[in-house]
Amino acid sequence: MATSLAGVMHARNPRARSALAALVTLGAAAVVVLATLAFMGIDTGLALGALWRGSFGSPYAITSATLVRAVPLILTGLAVALAFRAGVFNIGAEGQLLVGAAAAAATAGALGDTTRIIVIPAVLIAGMASGAAWAAIADWLRRRFDVLEVISTILLNFVAINLIGFLVRGPLQEPTRIFPQTPTLEATSRLPILLAGSRLHLGALIALAAAVSLWWFLRDRAGGFRIDAAGANPDAAAVAGQIDVGTVSTRAFLASGALAGLAGAVELTGVTFALYENLSPGYGYTAIAVALLARLHPLGVLAAGILFAALDVGANAMQRDAGVPAALVHAVTAIVILGVVAAARTQRSD
Repeated sequence: MATSLAGVMHARNPRARSALAALVTLGAAAVVVLATLAFMGIDTGLALGALWRGSFGSPYAITSATLVRAVPLILTGLAVALAFRAGVFNIGAEGQLLVGAAAAAATAGALGDTTRIIVIPAVLIAGMASGAAWAAIADWLRRRFDVLEVISTILLNFVAINLIGFLVRGPLQEPTRIFPQTPTLEATSRLPILLAGSRLHLGALIALAAAVSLWWFLRDRAGGFRIDAAGANPDAAAVAGQIDVGTVSTRAFLASGALAGLAGAVELTGVTFALYENLSPGYGYTAIAVALLARLHPLGVLAAGILFAALDVGANAMQRDAGVPAALVHAVTAIVILGVVAAARTQRSD
């Protein structure tokens, strides 16, 4: 009976198959972690306890660590998911995030202590516009010279990193010229805190609204259908669907850059309050894993972003409290991605 039930689930419920594959993947990653910890002679109970305490063990850990870290991962994950669904391999969310943060810092500095109701929207819009403009460079190279966006966006990441280094040591450096960073943001340029006594800021609601809005757009709007059609089969979309694939992919590319730029602006105004080098610990790269684990589904990105954020902050607690190398969590991330890709290929072959 169990075999027949599995067969019915396999044949009639692809969503159940997808969920089962995700659970198996996460279970395999957990087994690998436990085996590795035991091999290294580390107390697994102590390590896993530290992981739990650091990520979900208390209200403060949830609101001030995991959810705060999840915000940029969700926004950049949405950026990658949108581009990938349109058939555009945007690997440049990291660079788009950084230029978005730089534009936000410049805008906040220019507006000074102007009222918050003006500064916050202006700063966020500046971040989105800059992220879109950075993506537009790669899109132009793709359309004009047939440069693969995978290559151009990766290289533009390095340009953005060095641009930030120039700005924080030059035009945007703080007045004393001692520290390589911008001046600390005025209070009116900072996102409001949602929960008193925590670090959870308005960016969490912005990320949630972005995910729900993108899900609605892709599911219910003609533009969402065009994006999925262009990404699934551009030739068929152009011939049978009369869709301008080039225009659709360009718009998706720019919107993807805008989401990543928004992530940079939110991180600046909600967490760091100043622009400096290494502002991002690699959010734009982790976003690729977030989007893949979510199967490019906007609501799935919410869950995947929280999961990766929990692993990240939990890894710091494991390293601090149990002496576990933080690199082990990155290995688990790689296992999860490989498992998801393998499960997806298996389902397609079926």
